[in-house]
Amino acid sequence: MITNLPPIADRTAYQAEVDRLRLWEKAHTREGDAIAAARRRLPMVEVEPGITLTGPSGPVTLLDAFEGRCQLIAYYFMWHPGHPAAGQCEGCTFYTSQVGELSYLHSRDATFAVFSQGPYEESARYHDFLGWQMPWYGVQSPAVDALLADRQVGMMYLICYVRQGDRVYETYWTTLRGVEAMDNSYALLDLTVFGRQEPWEDSPADWPRGWWQEGGGSNLRSNGRPIAHWSRLEAGRSDDLSG
Repeated sequence: MITNLPPIADRTAYQAEVDRLRLWEKAHTREGDAIAAARRRLPMVEVEPGITLTGPSGPVTLLDAFEGRCQLIAYYFMWHPGHPAAGQCEGCTFYTSQVGELSYLHSRDATFAVFSQGPYEESARYHDFLGWQMPWYGVQSPAVDALLADRQVGMMYLICYVRQGDRVYETYWTTLRGVEAMDNSYALLDLTVFGRQEPWEDSPADWPRGWWQEGGGSNLRSNGRPIAHWSRLEAGRSDDLSG
């Protein structure tokens, strides 16, 4: 039982504190807008449009992954070849699971796709096990080395591209906590009194902290698996990646 909850106030005093915080939140929003404006003005770097990916119908090019749209947002999924579903990346599973409705991106002439850094057939079975609907490609060496261009292969990345005709340019990339742009679960938890319940957060000492290395897991695993697996297994889906 948590005993060190915030102090209790009447509605007037509570609203006064919310109003004070709102000024800070609005400043944060405006700063985010300014950062986004600077991001839109970054220089671009040209990328070979013919780099080969593997899709459901076989080899395709990076240009094909745009699906005819002007922009492409690619999430580079960490993949552990030969590992079972339970051994795949919980972080990539967490972020990818939260990308559902793509029509809003499409309305802005942008395609979203996942580039799995491993064999297509194996990783596509993981995509199907989780019931994901977004476009999915396999990208391995030498293609992934060319796409990541001096960045570490095997890490999670979120990379944005634009095309002019048949020419492709990289316009932005990020990794690690930068890929939280895909997330809504943490964003919602950040609004709650207990937050993400992770040890790095600035919270009172006796706040819940259960989601970190519990039972040898992590903040995104439960009972040895990425958290999103359990509902799929309960629904009877197979997580056999061997084909």
